[in-house]
Amino acid sequence: MDINRLSSKIIKAAIDVHSALGPGLLESVYQKCMAIEFDAIGMDFKTEVPLPVLYRDRVITDDGFRIDMLVEDTIIVELKSVELVKSVHKKQLLTYLRLAKKPIGLLINFNETLLKEGITRIINEK
Repeated sequence: MDINRLSSKIIKAAIDVHSALGPGLLESVYQKCMAIEFDAIGMDFKTEVPLPVLYRDRVITDDGFRIDMLVEDTIIVELKSVELVKSVHKKQLLTYLRLAKKPIGLLINFNETLLKEGITRIINEK
């Protein structure tokens, strides 16, 4: 599937979850609801995907990070429920993209009145 269509489907699922629940819940609740949405539309995804850290082709740790959601083995979805998305959150997602060698990530902060204000698309240019 085209990466833009795939990211649009992810965003629509997030909007559906946000419309039903609104802001103010824990990230883990939104993650479970996103999983239900992805199941409903037949999207392949994994949650809490371990991301090993390599240095000079050596595994430093097998479980250095966890990707919130990996959709269609292509897009990393990092979920937040915070008052303000900070630059460190964006850097975190970019690091995940680089370590996992994935092309694109979506940072979705559900703690916004309008969800569209909480969506950031990050591209791995390396």
